[in-house]
Amino acid sequence: MKTGQAPELVTPLAIPRPTVAAARRIPRPGKEIVLSCLLLLLLIMGWEIIVRLRGIPPLIVPAPTVVWESLLTHTRSGFLIRHLGVTLAEILLGFAAGGLFGIGLGMGVALSPLLRGVLHPYVIASQAMPKLALAPIFVMWFGFGLLPKVIITALIAFFPLFENTVTGLNEVDRDARELFRALGASPWQTLRWLRLPNAAPYIVAGLRVAMVLSIVGAVVAEYVGANRGLGALIISSQGMLDTPLMFAVFVVLLVLGVVLYQVVVLLERACLARRYRA
Repeated sequence: MKTGQAPELVTPLAIPRPTVAAARRIPRPGKEIVLSCLLLLLLIMGWEIIVRLRGIPPLIVPAPTVVWESLLTHTRSGFLIRHLGVTLAEILLGFAAGGLFGIGLGMGVALSPLLRGVLHPYVIASQAMPKLALAPIFVMWFGFGLLPKVIITALIAFFPLFENTVTGLNEVDRDARELFRALGASPWQTLRWLRLPNAAPYIVAGLRVAMVLSIVGAVVAEYVGANRGLGALIISSQGMLDTPLMFAVFVVLLVLGVVLYQVVVLLERACLARRYRA
């Protein structure tokens, strides 16, 4: 460099990203799935044997075969499918609303210390309030339709995404931040090329938790003021003393939870792998 000549700064866009090897850290399914299925089969067989040997009536604990028969009967008639569709709509809408609001507010709080000081106590207070206690109030305000259930689900799904977004955006290496500042990067460039990529694993982890909590939120919301949905079906089956149907609903919820969780995991793998390959 000649004397008196200004040094050339490398823009943040030229900073290399993690290599492809980093993408291998993302866990992939293997033989553990087979072992998990075998464990499930053993548990079901043990359940069936205990119920049969001890002569436990279906009203108390139905055998897996009785639950399976109830599940097949109500699925073929379309009865379970109708209730499943209502609950699934509440889960997805609440998850989307809570996720967008949680990520958006989390970015605002992480980027603005003033906003963090003003809003963070209210966010914590909103999570300390039992959602089951809020459900009757929302029913009075918004009626018996879909809206109050979506709001309850969104409130429950909101917090893990909010906290993970704030944590991910703030947990940035100090040397990397100083490097971006020395290179003259703007706040937007620092957010785009440093803070958001650093926060991506935190956010997708929050998405996994939020998806599971969305299922809980939708079912809890249906316990109060609902005549459709899997949560309402659990309450009605209890009133009718139809324990096999209640256990069949539990099976549907378990399968739904596993499927939705795996969908989020697959999206996580696709997004992070694409990020590391770029």
